[in-house]
Amino acid sequence: MAGNVQVDEDDKVCETLKELSVITAEPPTKRSLCVQCRRPSRVCWCGFLPSSPLDVSCKVVILQHPAEEKRCLRTSPILEAALPKGHCIVRKGRKFSFERNNDMKDILTSQNTLVLYPGEKATDLTELPTVKTTRSPYNIVILDGTWSQARSIFYNSKELHRLKQVQVQPSYSSSYVIRTQPTSECLSTVETVAIALSYLEELPEIHELLVHPLKAMCQFQLDHGAVPHQSKEVLIQSGLYKKPLPRKILHKVSNQEDIKHILR
Repeated sequence: MAGNVQVDEDDKVCETLKELSVITAEPPTKRSLCVQCRRPSRVCWCGFLPSSPLDVSCKVVILQHPAEEKRCLRTSPILEAALPKGHCIVRKGRKFSFERNNDMKDILTSQNTLVLYPGEKATDLTELPTVKTTRSPYNIVILDGTWSQARSIFYNSKELHRLKQVQVQPSYSSSYVIRTQPTSECLSTVETVAIALSYLEELPEIHELLVHPLKAMCQFQLDHGAVPHQSKEVLIQSGLYKKPLPRKILHKVSNQEDIKHILR
């Protein structure tokens, strides 16, 4: 019996050695990434981009908060990929000025430069003349980050206050359903620029062409287990918001008052 046990043990060792012998010495390969969007190939949205760069005359200047660059689901890369070379400029920082960003001086001092940022002083986009009317393209500055980060950039960059402040009034809710927005009217960076360009260039099709990759990205995430996000406003009003709220917001909610301007 003892001899048979030893033979069985030897057989197990041999089988184990055979299994180990077929394992490659090379380390496991990482997931292949798309060279353009830097996302895993199976969730790459590049196939949903326009077949060629959009024919636009306006330039888009994205002032991006450093923390936004780390997010894998940001939308500014869609603009970089879809717009013509030189028509989408990205600068990273928490504060922007002529001294720190001398290469942007011409843009930040131009009369044709707009900053897309809502507020009491903001002009509605549709009140502006289009490019065909002015015969001069616009420079469109947009702040990229969370709403609190965008607000911080705007108030810390005093030279942005000299620009013509413009806001869009969307007639639909954001398609960026995989990220929580402050209110239902808040849009992602790519959606805001899509509305601005489609109006200023008088090319309505621009909107769908730019939003198409965003919708694909969101659907990929939903297919892989993500859940649609409701706006912070909706969560608060429905009593589903879990984080502590300032007394000011609690007071307005209890009195059924509008909280949109507080949340932005």
